[in-house]
Amino acid sequence: MQVIYDQLVYFAFFQSIFLLGIYTLSPSSRKNVNGYLAFLIFVLLIGLSSRVLYTLEAFEGNYRITAFSEYATLLFGPTVYLFTKSSLSDERFTYQNLLHYLPALFYITFLLFYYQLPDIEVINTRVISGELFQVVAILIGISLSVNITYWILSLQYFLKFKARLLSELSYTVKTQFFFNFLMAVGICLFAWTIIYFISILEIERLEIEARKFIWMSIAFIILFIAFYGIRAPELFKNKPLVVIQKYAQSKYSTTDLVNLKARLEAIMIEKQPYLNSKLLKAELAEMLGINNPELARLLNEQIGMNFFEFVNYYRIKAFIELAKTEKAQNMTLFGLAQEVGFNSKTTFTNAFKRLMGTTPSQYFKANS
Repeated sequence: MQVIYDQLVYFAFFQSIFLLGIYTLSPSSRKNVNGYLAFLIFVLLIGLSSRVLYTLEAFEGNYRITAFSEYATLLFGPTVYLFTKSSLSDERFTYQNLLHYLPALFYITFLLFYYQLPDIEVINTRVISGELFQVVAILIGISLSVNITYWILSLQYFLKFKARLLSELSYTVKTQFFFNFLMAVGICLFAWTIIYFISILEIERLEIEARKFIWMSIAFIILFIAFYGIRAPELFKNKPLVVIQKYAQSKYSTTDLVNLKARLEAIMIEKQPYLNSKLLKAELAEMLGINNPELARLLNEQIGMNFFEFVNYYRIKAFIELAKTEKAQNMTLFGLAQEVGFNSKTTFTNAFKRLMGTTPSQYFKANS
């Protein structure tokens, strides 16, 4: 088991070096890849380095030298947050973003002058007195708090972004990676928290075994990034998944909204904009002659649906009508769904079940 564990750490370590080489040495990749992703991989590489050096018995067990991997501790959380935020929005790098790394700067400076630069006699004195253990416990507690805070901020940003997509887009985008990514980071932080409390209780043997989960978590995050780098490389490009436009606030009265509702329903029936699988709320608002917040208010107050639900409602109606035609005899259910604007089988099935209370196949079986 120990051999498999070490091989996994080694593989992730060299995989991170390989990814960094691709993202930093290739001119095209360096220009297009999200810079925070490259830095995150670099941070994870630093974090794994101490385990690799320890396994190789480098520096003859001099922990003060291999402790440089601790530099990555407070770089992790802010980088996860900035990577998530920059990938989901159209916000670019600003020097203000560097403020997120101030805690890491103080942490690295303190570690350097407190543990790495002093003479070995000073360190031994601190170990014997118990001072070093207390200081390390405080530092790890602060590190955990900072990283968990940034993880929560990242998760909140992702959930708000995903909720906002339902009010802006009529189709789904690839957000599953970010959910899985944040869950992997959360598991890593959870394992780290458990180990921290075990170490506080001074259960030494258990701590040594449990610490393996931290290295394994870091290794899996690197392999996770590498997997999606092959499967969906567009996720890591230096551009947001979708740009959501901003408009002024709505000024229409309730009476105006009632009239707009009738016009909107007429547009949906006559012009059938829902057939566009990439329909945006901004496009439908433009057809109606209003802006985004006005359409959002119209949908919420007069119809009781968000944009995603509203468009899919008309697609489902069109799907049921199309399924009754002769054309449907030679097509699959999803083929029919694509004809009315759906671009995802999962989205189609979920929308149908939400509206009709059953799956498409069950519905037509009951009504055949």
